[in-house]
Amino acid sequence: MNPLFWLGLSILLVAASLTAVLVVAIPALQELARAARSAEKLFDTLSRELPPTLNAIRNTSLEITDLTDDVSEGVKSASQVVKQADQSLDSARKQAQNIQSSTRSVLVGIRTAWLTFTSQRTNKRSSIERLPINDQAQLTLREREMLRRENRRTEQETYRNNNGYNKAVNWENDFNEGDLVSKSAPLEDWSD
Repeated sequence: MNPLFWLGLSILLVAASLTAVLVVAIPALQELARAARSAEKLFDTLSRELPPTLNAIRNTSLEITDLTDDVSEGVKSASQVVKQADQSLDSARKQAQNIQSSTRSVLVGIRTAWLTFTSQRTNKRSSIERLPINDQAQLTLREREMLRRENRRTEQETYRNNNGYNKAVNWENDFNEGDLVSKSAPLEDWSD
């Protein structure tokens, strides 16, 4: 076989392959060109629309920051108003308590004055109480206690207390030393 034949055959096969590749590549290249035009239009649109949109977003973020500052100032002023209202409520409560205690003190004073005024007419004081302090004889503590109104006893109380006193004396007389040692406890010898 002739090498020229083989050379011609191989050139023919290469040409056929290139033709097939071109036939297939032409529609792909056309689609690629269309995609490039679409991308160019998209980039053109983005270059026209994106800067104003970014500016609008930047302005919006600045406005949101301003609004946030305004709201925080409003919250601070509202909290100060609430604190002032709370302080005024506390002071009003304290004033009301002071007024209540003052009113109570005045009422107690009036009541005491009334009771003192009405009881001075009905109470008869003993001659010892009427004497000036320098003229009174020196009293023992027991005598002074007996003269106080709350320590004075009626006749019924005196008789009732005497019965109780006798029982106490009887209890004291009935006491045995054997009661001190428990009958169940064993006695220990300490004579060693």
